[in-house]
Amino acid sequence: MLSALSPLDGRYESKIQSLKPYFSEQALIKYRVFVEIKYFLQLCETVPQLSDVNEKNKADISKIVEHFSEKDAEIIKETEKTTNHDVKAVEYFIKEEFRKLGLDKHLEFIHFGLTSQDINNTAFPLMIKDSVDQVMLVHLSSLVERLKTLANEWKGMPMLARTHGQPASPTTLGKEMLVFVERLEVQIEQLRSIEIKAKFGGATGNFNAHKVSYPDTDWIEFGDRFVSEALGLKRSKYTTQIAHYDQLAALFDAFARINTIFIDLARDFWTYISMDYFKQKVIAGEVGSSAMPHKVNPIDFENAEGNFGIANAIFNHLSGKLPISRLQRDLTDSTVLRNVGVPFGHSLIAYQSLLKGLSKVLVNTSKMDQDLEDNWAVVSEAIQNILRREGYEKPYEALKLLTRGNNKITKSSIANFISELKVNDNIKAEMLAITPHNYVGYF
Repeated sequence: MLSALSPLDGRYESKIQSLKPYFSEQALIKYRVFVEIKYFLQLCETVPQLSDVNEKNKADISKIVEHFSEKDAEIIKETEKTTNHDVKAVEYFIKEEFRKLGLDKHLEFIHFGLTSQDINNTAFPLMIKDSVDQVMLVHLSSLVERLKTLANEWKGMPMLARTHGQPASPTTLGKEMLVFVERLEVQIEQLRSIEIKAKFGGATGNFNAHKVSYPDTDWIEFGDRFVSEALGLKRSKYTTQIAHYDQLAALFDAFARINTIFIDLARDFWTYISMDYFKQKVIAGEVGSSAMPHKVNPIDFENAEGNFGIANAIFNHLSGKLPISRLQRDLTDSTVLRNVGVPFGHSLIAYQSLLKGLSKVLVNTSKMDQDLEDNWAVVSEAIQNILRREGYEKPYEALKLLTRGNNKITKSSIANFISELKVNDNIKAEMLAITPHNYVGYF
């Protein structure tokens, strides 16, 4: 794949194999064939002219999509060179397959009353829904489970916190992992709750051709049932020629928020590595730098961050552009939607990189402990609040005078400060028991 223009089909091709059944050109064609076949089969239950299509015929028709091959996709692409219309090429392919089955008299009920967007705006939601269920959520679950495991392994492990980059009240490494677990679980639950909807209603969404052909049939009920039962989606009742894409926009925004949380995580881990709080497992054969042999770079976190950024740029464009269409339709949605697999591909690469990075991290407890020991000033919050409890006059100001801007606060200087306070010995003992290592709250 050295001649591939996109890294998804070149450098990273092996990492996104699981998405090809959903977002490749062949996959899109197959999903279109699937929708057309399912539609015809439901017409057989509704239109009197199709009442003679028997169970064997239906089984044979179903095999057109069940046995759909790369060769079939190539035939459709070759037809498209003549039609200059992708969905029409699918229609002609199915008609030829019907001829092979001896169903010539029913050819014109293939794609009956439909516009191409009835196929596209059901095929794309199906592709996206299946890819999310079968691939994306699986990887997201693996990442969350890995973070939960780390949170459990690192539970109660004290660590100096930093706010504005400055030493702050201590935290624990395990709790910092739980911050990301909670954030991700909330967003993933919101992602799961988004209802994937489809457009299916004829040329401009009103079932015009269906109603004029069979005025006694309830085509709204037919469309609702078809999209729900045959496709597993929900039909938008009022549309133009195309879907309004609002639900897909919500889905793209949900993925962008999840990816943003992961960017935050990747940057934190990168920073902890630079602070020597984390070491990284050395992998035999790997090179950190072409010039500096000693380096073990945080490349997995950097790779993840870069791919999340690319993914979000496209997710944000999709969610911002797709819901907008001039009057009853313009073609901008079509060319944009062709790229829908790209942000999923870059997200998947990032998930794998992040998981790999998390598997290589080793905690450097000696460095974390040393940082705590070097920052006794952080217990000043604890001391001043105990003094507040005891009604001591201006405790905040007293600790501020001692600690603010003073880089030489030690265990001894804190102890000397406490010894001079006009409080009873029990309160002094209580404060002397507080250290940067045990002042970590509940977590």
